[in-house]
Amino acid sequence: MTTTRATLAKRAPQRGLTAVEAAIVFAIGGSLLAVAVPAFVRELHASRFAEPVEGLQRMGQGALAYATAHPAARDALPASAPLTPVAPPRGTREVDPPGAWEHPSWVALGFRAAPEGVAHGFAFAFDAAPGAARSSFVARAHGDLDGDGVRSTFELRGHAQDGEPPVLEPGMYVDSEVE
Repeated sequence: MTTTRATLAKRAPQRGLTAVEAAIVFAIGGSLLAVAVPAFVRELHASRFAEPVEGLQRMGQGALAYATAHPAARDALPASAPLTPVAPPRGTREVDPPGAWEHPSWVALGFRAAPEGVAHGFAFAFDAAPGAARSSFVARAHGDLDGDGVRSTFELRGHAQDGEPPVLEPGMYVDSEVE
């Protein structure tokens, strides 16, 4: 019986990975994980900050616009608005009930946490401190993303002073951001 090259090629033993090749594959895989996992965690962590940071920025811009339209310091800001919703959702994102953002101050600021029908995980408050020559505000966002009862708190501050344009104070206060 004659044997052809094709038949010999079929019978050739298949070899596995050598120890060196396995080590190289393991090192490449470990290197990829060492880069990918921290990047993923960073992005996940940053996504938790998106809602409160963007919400407070929108609320701050609304307060500046209101103060620009009402130049007298004692009338420069709308009245304080209560924590809305009354308590932040615990470990979930929830859709607000109808009318939750109809408080006159939320309307004056042009603010709501999320578009109607869209779930969110933070509750927001606006605290105004009117004064004769200088009014100030603190915008707050509270969240309990993991449902353990510990709240993350984000704060943005600003003020309006007679004879000066209204301003947001630099920076943002953050407490227990990863609660």
